[in-house]
Amino acid sequence: MSKKNVIIIGAAGRDFHNFNTYYRDNEDYNVVAFTAAQIPDIDGRKYPTELAGKLYPAGIPIFAEEELVAKIKELKVDTCIFSYSDVPYARVMGLSAIVNSAGANFALLGPKQTQVKSTKPVVAVVATRTGCGKSQTSRRVIEYFMEKGLKVVAIRHPMPYGDLNAQKVQRFAEVSDLEKHKCTVEEMEEYEPHVVRGNVIYAGVDYEAIVRAAENDPDGCDVILWDGGNNDFSFYVPDLTITVADPHRPGHELSYYPGEVNMRMADAIVINKMDSASPEGIQIVRESIAKVNPNAMVIDGASPIKVDNPELIKGKRVLVVEDGPTLTHGEMKLGAGTIAAKKFGAAELIDPRPFTVGKLSETFKIYPNIGTLLPAMGYGAEQLKDLETTINNCDCDSVIIGTPIDLNRIINISKPNTRVYYDLQEIGKPDLNGLLGDFVAKHNLK
Repeated sequence: MSKKNVIIIGAAGRDFHNFNTYYRDNEDYNVVAFTAAQIPDIDGRKYPTELAGKLYPAGIPIFAEEELVAKIKELKVDTCIFSYSDVPYARVMGLSAIVNSAGANFALLGPKQTQVKSTKPVVAVVATRTGCGKSQTSRRVIEYFMEKGLKVVAIRHPMPYGDLNAQKVQRFAEVSDLEKHKCTVEEMEEYEPHVVRGNVIYAGVDYEAIVRAAENDPDGCDVILWDGGNNDFSFYVPDLTITVADPHRPGHELSYYPGEVNMRMADAIVINKMDSASPEGIQIVRESIAKVNPNAMVIDGASPIKVDNPELIKGKRVLVVEDGPTLTHGEMKLGAGTIAAKKFGAAELIDPRPFTVGKLSETFKIYPNIGTLLPAMGYGAEQLKDLETTINNCDCDSVIIGTPIDLNRIINISKPNTRVYYDLQEIGKPDLNGLLGDFVAKHNLK
């Protein structure tokens, strides 16, 4: 029987993992290409020979998703595997129509085919959309284990935007490791909060190799925490799944892929941001949980904010800089910076669009609904420079930094600015202490 030709449709993350776990050594298939979307400037590369394995001595080319139909026909493709996250169902099935009309099958790989089994207990923190609050939930889980004297190693969803060979297995234990691995802003936002709290975090490309390194971390490892990206499901077989839902986007938990997968697979669901969401939005999320996973533990949560210098907000004309992916494919209309602006009495939110330059101008063309917020895009040196120039060009009194890291550390902001902080705060019972206490007891962790 001849091999089936496959294209993996991705965004430099889940696509590589699906290849590594299902296709790399599978002689029934021939992966002829990856396509790339969502993340700028990742097409035109190759998945290298060293990672692709013995069946792919020339590596595997990566094309822009816009070339998908042409590549299906040119490469005689039998099946396309959809392999990225935070996508509305209409978009998934729209892409299916494009693939089918070009003559190929359209398929999705599930957890059974792609999850790796760890030798350590695994807690997976996932979500229904980008920007729900996975990061602060992960931090809260890690703090619980650390207070119990347990060594927890976090593994973050991939963001391999650079040299894929060099990024096969990455370990971050100190802030200097961020520079060592040439991290983008998006990577720093996820890794730095872990490092400054004193725990080790791994990431990279080959997640079988990553988890084996994490299990044998030189600082010790009692528990693996999967810190998911977007609304993807875990790369590892979880012993406990915590899904974070966002009542600012009610109904999305049942209309975005694979967020509903996470909702259905959850052992516990954190309804976050209840301090700033509407009662109607919270009720819709509760009804969704009751519909698809009534046995899940439901934990009510908030993300209260604090700022360094509230006097730089009150009565001021402010530019709000928010987390990039949350505003772009996450489609959020507000973030921590916006909430801080309202809470501390900003006179006006300044529209950054008249002041954008370069890649940031392109971002607003691709995502025209961002509105009067500035996404902290920093996938490379050029985007970082454009972000710095845009902020300093802006006609505002001050800047509110709503990103998880201090932008002052990596760009030169000439305007007065203040940073916003936020952590998960549970409301009443049940709470994570009870959930994680049962987990510790079940796995006999000491």
